[in-house]
Amino acid sequence: MTAPDGRPLLLLVGGGGGLVGRSVLAEFKTDWAIRSVHRHPSPEEQRGGVEWIAQDAGGLANWDPLLKDVDLVVTLAWYRPGHDRRFAPLTQGLLRLLEAASRCAIPRFAHLSVPDAPARLEQDLPYLSLRRRFDHALERSGISHVIVRPTMLFGTGDRLLTVMLRQMRRYRFFPLFGDGEYHVSPLAVRDVARILATEVARPGSRNVLAGGPRRWRYRDLTDRMFEALGQRPRYWHLSPRNSVRLASAIEWLGSSLIYRYEVEWLLSDMLGLPPYAGLDPPLADVEPFIVAEGARRRARGAPAA
Repeated sequence: MTAPDGRPLLLLVGGGGGLVGRSVLAEFKTDWAIRSVHRHPSPEEQRGGVEWIAQDAGGLANWDPLLKDVDLVVTLAWYRPGHDRRFAPLTQGLLRLLEAASRCAIPRFAHLSVPDAPARLEQDLPYLSLRRRFDHALERSGISHVIVRPTMLFGTGDRLLTVMLRQMRRYRFFPLFGDGEYHVSPLAVRDVARILATEVARPGSRNVLAGGPRRWRYRDLTDRMFEALGQRPRYWHLSPRNSVRLASAIEWLGSSLIYRYEVEWLLSDMLGLPPYAGLDPPLADVEPFIVAEGARRRARGAPAA
């Protein structure tokens, strides 16, 4: 893919070495020259073909030199809660990038965000409130843009389904938050990269919600995960209030196993987004991933006592 004046560059801001970033690099690098800005190189960058800039997006004061000849900016950088003091500096760094992109007349901007959450979380949780600040700034910038807002993601090494399978295998029980009647629509991280590539090629600005191909009742999904491990579903049943209390206690102890906001978001039944349409081949279903991960864990033998 080339621009009228030469080869275009894709600027990835942060996360190039993370779960989503690795897939985005792999998706884009065959057609784009890539300039990737974050602290630690990914295997894709170490193998070559990607210009890695060893900078922290939150601390970079002057973006202008890095935007020279850039045709597309993609922002992936963010943290999970537990790093709350980092959100404000990162937000400021991304806002400086947005100002520089406007000043340098960057023609296209793509940003990875998240779906709507309960109002209290949107207002009080820096993970969400500061992310929305950047979302809204991009929408008001006048730059042609797309904001992709995927639901829960799965892929090798993810911090959700893979962790849940590990805990089920180890303890043989799993907490069930509330009645389990709320919904999720897991989306493959590889498909998020494909959605970004599809959307940046379409003209115009838009805000895109993206769910996976199947809307699961949460209890059905966790039952299927137990089955993939060769185990009978066994739950520690918790009321919604006690579910939030448990997550709060785990978070207070310094663990990143689960966060209070994740439990509240699940219980709100706001994560069962409709499937993103139009990809060829179609979206990957989560079930083969669960089966493969379950078989891999079963092959390791019995869990530790």
